[in-house]
Amino acid sequence: MKSSTLAILSTIVLALLVAVSDYFLKHASSNQSPFLNRNFAIGMLITIACTFGWVVVMPHLKLAYIGVIYSLTVVLSLSLVGAAFFGEHLNTREWLGVGLAIVSMLLLYQRMG
Repeated sequence: MKSSTLAILSTIVLALLVAVSDYFLKHASSNQSPFLNRNFAIGMLITIACTFGWVVVMPHLKLAYIGVIYSLTVVLSLSLVGAAFFGEHLNTREWLGVGLAIVSMLLLYQRMG
């Protein structure tokens, strides 16, 4: 497996972990003491762990690629988390933005190959 492919997969996994972190932080934010509860601590620990992962991935990809892959993965996963766990939904215009993000990722990925 090429190092760039491994870096892309790692970026996707890290972005999914950030979405898991955001799930816990969303729960923490609805608490009376948002910074003094278990959900905040879990979210923060996951975010810290992901930061170390980013440092490992960054030498292998251009920052623009990381940004697009990360953003797209987070937007899609948080849309699913929001709908599944918090009753949130995207409108047509927001889904159009998601579609454009997918197109930008495909265009960047073609330039990498």
